[in-house]
Amino acid sequence: MASTKSARPVYVCAECGWTTSKWVGRCGECQAWGTVDVGGSSRPAGRTAAAPVSTAARPITEVSVKEAQSVSSGIGELDRVLGGGVVPGGVLLLAGEPGVGKSTLLLELAARWARAGRRTLYVSGEESAAQVRLRAERTGAVHPELYLAAEIDLGALLTHVHDVAPSLLVVDSVQTIGSADVDGVPGGVTQVREVATAVIQRAKSAGIATVLVGHVTKDGSVAGPRVLEHLVDVVLQFEGDRASRLRLLRAVKNRFGPVDEIGCFDLADAGLVEVPDPTGLFVSRHATPVTGTCLTVTMEGRRPLPAEVQALTVSTNAPSPRRTSSGLDSSRVSMILAVLTKHCELPIGSSDVYTATVGGARLDEPAVDLAVLVAVASAQRSQLAPAGLVAIGEVGLAGEVRPVRFLAERLKEAERLGFQHVLVPAGSPGLDRLDTGLNVVTVADVREALRFLSAVQAVRSS
Repeated sequence: MASTKSARPVYVCAECGWTTSKWVGRCGECQAWGTVDVGGSSRPAGRTAAAPVSTAARPITEVSVKEAQSVSSGIGELDRVLGGGVVPGGVLLLAGEPGVGKSTLLLELAARWARAGRRTLYVSGEESAAQVRLRAERTGAVHPELYLAAEIDLGALLTHVHDVAPSLLVVDSVQTIGSADVDGVPGGVTQVREVATAVIQRAKSAGIATVLVGHVTKDGSVAGPRVLEHLVDVVLQFEGDRASRLRLLRAVKNRFGPVDEIGCFDLADAGLVEVPDPTGLFVSRHATPVTGTCLTVTMEGRRPLPAEVQALTVSTNAPSPRRTSSGLDSSRVSMILAVLTKHCELPIGSSDVYTATVGGARLDEPAVDLAVLVAVASAQRSQLAPAGLVAIGEVGLAGEVRPVRFLAERLKEAERLGFQHVLVPAGSPGLDRLDTGLNVVTVADVREALRFLSAVQAVRSS
């Protein structure tokens, strides 16, 4: 009798899912290093026979939507991002850098959920139950309906879910949970896929709202197989700079709501505090007007946020003047400096130029170009911009100022905050129909913008 050959292992890339029959140090598909690991066996796939169905198919008009109605999480900023609240049976994946505050946010979510009389289960694979309790004492997140468990085994996790019967399940994190029935180490491709699939199946069948914490790679993307993001209903990104207390929560994928909303939080000593109106976070207060500053209104999702751009120019004899940016796209700042030199004949070639934002804000959209240009010109010419001036517009290489999206929303926010003068691109759609008390000044190119600054300086001097 011939002996049966054992199945050969298959090696799978954790980034893209590429498979190979032998181990390699670099993925042959995405070229990532150190991401190939054992992922299963190369047994040939067989044919799947028909099986009994769990529930019979029904006309869509007979399917009730009450089971999918969102429930408030108790955190207003989280509800804003999710589009109304948490959906029973929905699975959320929360990703973010280490130390950004993911566990603090979810512990607060679990506590507020429990305070509403709803049972919550918090499973930690990274901390002991005593460590989680200590953190909960510090942030005031202790409640009898909040259950804690420290587990790294998938079977034990599912047993806890069966015994506690929670309406909200938090797993921190999915990369630390493993299954003894699957090859590979916890965090590997096969293990993450198995853990996520089992938890999602239990959540869907029992109607349990579930939040999975996911690690991120060095480039900021969710670690593990890409299929993990496809399996869940919502993918949330928790962002923040270590030098700033501001934290932003944004939806990358959302089956139940929009993906262009953000939530703002302040990382305080007592935990995360909601910031429903982050107006003053990115704007400084000056006792007297100063040169080299300009305000703008940027869009984070559908939320307009005022921000301040600051610039400083210093003459230098160095052969290569410094160009330093903080919170701004350095390539766009270099482009704006080139436009000022070419089209406005501003002598900044022999000056060090420093540009920054206030409060650690990250401004990447082209709509802040005009504010950067006004701030640099004000610093170089030592000209004061009008008090309460807001500049909104994209600057092109030919010196033109282009219209931007959501101009009406930006102007409404500027008017609400008490600003007086707004510099906007000429020919912006719908500008003539806006009913606003602002002094709206339209400019077609960067020369007109600088002429406006010179005219204001002349009036101030006379």
